[in-house]
Amino acid sequence: MTLKKFLRAAAVSAVAIITIGASGNWNTTVVQTDRGYQIGNQDAEVTLTEFVSYTCSHCATFTRQGEPALQIAYIGSGKVKFEIRPIIRNDLDLTAALAIQCGEPDKYVRNHTLFMVTQDSWLQVASTSTRAQQQRWMVADRASARRSIASDFGFYQMMETRGYSRTDLDRCLSDEVEAKRLEANTTADFAEFGIKGTPSFAINGELQAGVHNWPALEPVLNSKF
Repeated sequence: MTLKKFLRAAAVSAVAIITIGASGNWNTTVVQTDRGYQIGNQDAEVTLTEFVSYTCSHCATFTRQGEPALQIAYIGSGKVKFEIRPIIRNDLDLTAALAIQCGEPDKYVRNHTLFMVTQDSWLQVASTSTRAQQQRWMVADRASARRSIASDFGFYQMMETRGYSRTDLDRCLSDEVEAKRLEANTTADFAEFGIKGTPSFAINGELQAGVHNWPALEPVLNSKF
């Protein structure tokens, strides 16, 4: 399968995950918060926060296993508002986060899901990269480095399936103020919550110790109702 065909199929899968909760309209309500993006009824009594790294395989597993269930049973019905906060562990995380949040908030969730469901494909570039590529990723001009990362990992082609031009994505990748804000948010979340790994989850502002996947999260979430 060619890369374009793979991305087209993955984009369809991403849309399927996001629209699976269409019986409730709260899945389409997305607002930007101080440290992430929040989906759902803003008056919901329960707030679930996910701390996610885009280079974390367990985070991708949670997207596939947990987010459809969340959309159907919790977010769509208005019972839960779900906040996604990116954790920046490396330059690849930062580049992905800047790409995913590029544009209006209503684009965010499908961008996020696309990167998660295709992670197995694009993350392989890290293990097959050449020395020349790695040097481009580490140049002093950080915006230039992020553009090189986006090019080598196929992010431009991925975002093209979402309607973005190269110019659109370059503008977001070159936003140094936003890049520093995302890194500062990660520092703040580690200090506030004592996060040990990703994905991690907080419910109503309280980190759930030892909860890092959907089978562990589901019963804890149900206990809040």
